[in-house]
Amino acid sequence: MTSLDERSVLELEDKTLVTPVSPARKSHPLDVIQHGSFSGSPQASKNIYMRNRVLKNLKIVLLSSKINLLLPFGPLAILVNYLTGRHGWVFFLTLLGIIPLAERLGYATEQLAFYTGPTVGGLLNATFGNATELLISIFALKNGMVRVVQQSLLGSILSNMLLVLGCAFLSGGIVHCKKDQVFNKGVIQTENSYDNEDAEISKWESIIWLSILTAWISVLSGYLVDAIEGASIAWNIPIAFISVILLPIVGNASEHASAIMFAMKDKLDISLGVAIGSSTQISMFGIPFCVVVGWLMGRPMDLNFQLFETTTLFVMVLVVAFLLQEGTSNYFKGLMLILCYLIVAASFFVHADPKSVADKIHKN
Repeated sequence: MTSLDERSVLELEDKTLVTPVSPARKSHPLDVIQHGSFSGSPQASKNIYMRNRVLKNLKIVLLSSKINLLLPFGPLAILVNYLTGRHGWVFFLTLLGIIPLAERLGYATEQLAFYTGPTVGGLLNATFGNATELLISIFALKNGMVRVVQQSLLGSILSNMLLVLGCAFLSGGIVHCKKDQVFNKGVIQTENSYDNEDAEISKWESIIWLSILTAWISVLSGYLVDAIEGASIAWNIPIAFISVILLPIVGNASEHASAIMFAMKDKLDISLGVAIGSSTQISMFGIPFCVVVGWLMGRPMDLNFQLFETTTLFVMVLVVAFLLQEGTSNYFKGLMLILCYLIVAASFFVHADPKSVADKIHKN
């Protein structure tokens, strides 16, 4: 008679002989640990996930828009500045390099607004939606170029009311040429426009991209402002024309694209909200912000615009008000707004700033 323990041992040996253990099950414990640490460990999976996430973010933010083809012009402007010092080319290349950054900054702001709700989202849009103009204004104030700041802010208002809205009306009228597009005069939508969309990047990814884009725009804005006077001399273009026309076109790249896109989708209320809302943000937030920053820097930044600039703004506001009073739009109204903007551009090209004339007389 064998004991119970001996029987158990014999039965176990018999089962082992009948059904041998597979090579994988016979592997040494050290081999299992090494295999897990290199191919199936949580750390390795986390690294793979983070790498894929970064690649996906780069693809979404940097490769999803055709306007991002202009991104290399930013580093090229810095390279040209150090190699040649030609302010005309530096200014031109910097303008091209800032355009996609301004558009992507608006995109990152919209993505973050998905997670913050309409109230905070509206504040974010007011802050970062015009961040390009504000950064350029801060660097201009730092260099003592108060008139450039005043004229660029005025030009941003005119650009949104005339050029952005005019292009939206024109493109929407061409796509929907068989009818007049209708919008609500009483309720202009600046929010509820992305109800059927979902965020493409996470909240913290949006914050990181906002920080990166803002920092890069700040760097390029410094080179842009430093090259304004040199570009004016090299191209024989008045600084007033550069400030009122060229600089705002760069800052309004995001609003321009959004307004046209929504107008072509027959969502004219949103296009109107983008254009008029951006002008309101500049008037109610951007200009007072620059006044406060000027005071902090010891610069005489004020709201004392010249008579010509004030008259131009007043007349253009009346023109836009008359065109919007019917609550309809078509390609012809858009063409009228664009022509008005061209008239403003031509007038600032030939107009001489009274302060500049006084300075020339004093020098002579």
